[in-house]
Amino acid sequence: MIKSFFFVLRLAIAWMLAIFLVAILWSNLPLIGWIDWPIVLAGMITMALVVAGALSHLGRVRLIAGRIDKATLANRQRRQIEIPFEAGEAFDLLDAAIRELPRIEHVESARDSLQVRARVGRPRTYGEHSMGRWNPLLWWFGIPRNQILATVTPGHDTGSVTLICEPEAPAWSDWFQVDDATNYENAEAISRAITRRVGERRRGEKADAAQTATEKELTVARLSLLHAQVEPHFLYNTLASAQLLTRSDPARADEMLGHLIQYLRRSLPSVDEEMSTLGAELERALAYLEILRIRMGPRLQVQVDVPEPLRATVLPPMMLQTLVENAIKHGLEPRTGGGTVWIRARAADGDVAITVADDGNGFNSKTSGTGIGLKNVRERLRLAFGGDASLAVVANFPAGVAATLSVPARYQREVSHA
Repeated sequence: MIKSFFFVLRLAIAWMLAIFLVAILWSNLPLIGWIDWPIVLAGMITMALVVAGALSHLGRVRLIAGRIDKATLANRQRRQIEIPFEAGEAFDLLDAAIRELPRIEHVESARDSLQVRARVGRPRTYGEHSMGRWNPLLWWFGIPRNQILATVTPGHDTGSVTLICEPEAPAWSDWFQVDDATNYENAEAISRAITRRVGERRRGEKADAAQTATEKELTVARLSLLHAQVEPHFLYNTLASAQLLTRSDPARADEMLGHLIQYLRRSLPSVDEEMSTLGAELERALAYLEILRIRMGPRLQVQVDVPEPLRATVLPPMMLQTLVENAIKHGLEPRTGGGTVWIRARAADGDVAITVADDGNGFNSKTSGTGIGLKNVRERLRLAFGGDASLAVVANFPAGVAATLSVPARYQREVSHA
């Protein structure tokens, strides 16, 4: 109540002094200076309009802000808003929020200097002004617009916004006029718009993270199923071959069962680790290939060139196995003469390139499969390494297919010899 009283009193005193100055000038005019009633009448009407305008301003401030204090009564509003994005993103968000203001008339946006200037039309909050164009207050100040100055100060992954909303009039005019809380309204509207946009961005990020986590869980689930369900035909055929060999060649049967045990041991899922190493995956693939060499005989040749230091490279489990199985099933098995499978690894430019190649049928539509295995390999690479890993499948020369995994060399793990 006291703040409201002093606010009205301040405006009244300022206008009384202005009217007193005008009365002095009027009294010094020749011919008409001796007539007092025009200046007295104009002064009384002006004071009535000033007090009425001040009371209207107080009522609107209380209605919009819910309180009356120095900050809400001021014609000029300042806000300091922290946006949790880097300065460029914060500027784009601020610029969009300002452009969405009602009655926005002109926006000057300078992205390099991180500044936005704008002019906003001031609404006639309660319709036409009292007395229309005969209102003496309009003779002095007219109907000024509001203006906005916003600056983004870069921080550490944040942008600090300094927002100023004020009348398009000099600061001294605040002694004589009120803005009907329009600048307070503009400042609050921009603050709300920024908060809403930050919230939408955060919800979008959370939704993307949740979707990525769901995709990763589905991939891990498929991988666990792949671990738990070793291909039945391969297992049955291997056991059947071992059973036959026990009668004709017990030594080879024992060798086959040893490789099968090694393969199964490496195929069991690990509950502690989601990632494997190139060394562990190579052992699994070689156990698989050794079993097939016993079954296929001289039709299958294997050449391995993987340097020992690269065997600690982190690799999603079953990924190398998928490429080796593709080379056998779609490249060499359908071919009467069989062929060779090459497995090699090389380090270059911060990446490790792991290639599985064969000299089989190549891109033959009858034996090329559905491509689901390679699609899963690419998806698992994306989930494990983002955009830092890739899979390339090309024709091998003079025959066959070469599939190359490129993974970051910076991911290394101690090699286990268990």
